[in-house]
Amino acid sequence: MKAYTYIEKGKFALTEKQKPTLIEPTDAIVRVTLGSICTSDLHIKHGSVPRAVPGITVGHEMVGVVDEIGEKVTAVKVGDRVTVNVETFCGECFYCKHGYVNNCTSPHGGWALGCRIDGGQTEYVRVPLANQGLNRIPDSVTDEQALFVGDVLATGFWAARISDITEDDTVLIIGAGPTGICTLLCVMLKLPKRIIVCEKSEERRRFVSKHYPTVLLTTPEECNEFVVKNSDHGGADRVLEVAGAPNTFELAWQCARPNAIVTIVALYDENQTLPLPRMYGKNLTFKTGGVDGCDCEEVLKLIEEGKIDTTPLITHRFPLNEIEKAYRIFENKEDGVIKIAIHN
Repeated sequence: MKAYTYIEKGKFALTEKQKPTLIEPTDAIVRVTLGSICTSDLHIKHGSVPRAVPGITVGHEMVGVVDEIGEKVTAVKVGDRVTVNVETFCGECFYCKHGYVNNCTSPHGGWALGCRIDGGQTEYVRVPLANQGLNRIPDSVTDEQALFVGDVLATGFWAARISDITEDDTVLIIGAGPTGICTLLCVMLKLPKRIIVCEKSEERRRFVSKHYPTVLLTTPEECNEFVVKNSDHGGADRVLEVAGAPNTFELAWQCARPNAIVTIVALYDENQTLPLPRMYGKNLTFKTGGVDGCDCEEVLKLIEEGKIDTTPLITHRFPLNEIEKAYRIFENKEDGVIKIAIHN
């Protein structure tokens, strides 16, 4: 079968691999029907994910059909359409029981698919701990509607949840890439007083303006002044930093009002500085971390109810054998790309 493979730093290639087989009784084999490219895949390509293993099939955003199950898999059955969680987690350790599945202590736990073990930019994928890692897609929900549930939408949902947003809040979201827009959709469910999105790309600002016209828009250069002008207490009550650009961490805490919550879910290529003397007296609360994909079932229900729709994010579609072209467009942000669907 074809598999898009991490060869070495700076190089991916479409290779031939054997169809995966069940290894553990908790495994499932999923026939991938639709996948996508994530910025995290680019981080692997650029060498920013040290735990990524050369030779693995990349890709961790996917939906598919259950092809085989191990004898201990009870949550899904062969033939079910399923979302695949970006995280592998046991569901039994301290962290899993408290909803922090990103910190699962199982040897298989954490971001495994497309990082430490073969992922989903291929035809078939083995999903460890499948009882936790797979969620059945409701019959009325299409593959495209469900495509982002296991990763960028789970990230946005997690970011909105831990930010403790109220209806009195001004919420600033930094970044209107795919994860930023998924975060925006989940913040909108909280019904805050106002939402401001800061994005440097004029193309992406137009996208937000077209699809979410009630959202206020600004640029990084104007953000601080704009937020002060469009908030009630000299800054945003909640700041969600989703961009991960060189200066966006500093922008996030600068735009926050005193005693605000600043939530960081961005993945940075370099270390960030916490300049405590400069922020002394702001009394900020920082919440950090990647996706904790423990809410996928709830997210699927919201999609089924029509409360979340991420399909406008899919701007391009390619077959697996044209994935090199898809990566070029995504990495270089060509042709107004937001997200790309890769189909088998």
